[in-house]
Amino acid sequence: MKKSRRNASLFKVFIYVILIAIAISIIVPVGWVFLASIKQNSEFYGNPWQLPKGFYFQNFIDAFSKAKMGDYFLNSVTVTLLALVILLAVALPAAYVLARYEFKGRKIIRMLYNAGLFINVNYIVVPIFLMLLDWDDALYQALHVEFFLNNIFVLAVVYAATAIPFTVYLLASYFETQPKTYEEAAFIDGSTYGQTLRKIMIPMAMPSIVTVILFNFLAFWNEYIIALTLMPGSNKTLPVGLVNLSQAAHGKAEYGTLYAGLVIVMLPTLILYCLVQKKLTQGMTVGGIKE
Repeated sequence: MKKSRRNASLFKVFIYVILIAIAISIIVPVGWVFLASIKQNSEFYGNPWQLPKGFYFQNFIDAFSKAKMGDYFLNSVTVTLLALVILLAVALPAAYVLARYEFKGRKIIRMLYNAGLFINVNYIVVPIFLMLLDWDDALYQALHVEFFLNNIFVLAVVYAATAIPFTVYLLASYFETQPKTYEEAAFIDGSTYGQTLRKIMIPMAMPSIVTVILFNFLAFWNEYIIALTLMPGSNKTLPVGLVNLSQAAHGKAEYGTLYAGLVIVMLPTLILYCLVQKKLTQGMTVGGIKE
């Protein structure tokens, strides 16, 4: 008995040591970037672990004004929010129908959605670009306008389309765990299918929806390959603009501006995670049927 308790205590100590080591390996680099973002360029040529002498806010001003990080930030916010709205508008009804109703071809449709989980969009980004380029050429010949490339709305649609398989899979798995008594009671009260989804099922699925929003927000916010390919003009998103800033900063030795740009990219994701941490935990653990 004592031996088993001792082994359990040693195992807990081992787990705590591993968790602390992982936390340090994440917190230290992130903290270093935040401190580097408020240093002057001259401070980078000494000890890299030296604390900043003061708060040099000019780095953020230069990142927003000279490096156009403000414009890139606005583009990323716009495309991310648009993609999330489009994604939820499509995925929520699709997941609900696939999970709760029996109809001809349901298994095939669900199999196709699940197959999409194994497709890496980076492998098909060139065909997507060529398809949109052909559509732009045809549109230009007909109306002398271009629409499909360098368009934030089209980029948001592509983002949403690439995230639909994972989102439908996760939401459908949650909807399947819920008893049908809620829907039966709603139908008895005269609710339509749409009203039942909006007023009953979506509020119940909110933890899973928050999980979907957070995961897809991180994916859309940090996405680089698709944005670089489909937005070849000056209308760039934040990750693409950050790479351009990195190249310019190394050439001009403006390291403080570079790290300020990194903070601009990281800060929204950290704030969002802090706001939805509890909901995220619920969404990852929910699934059992409560009687």
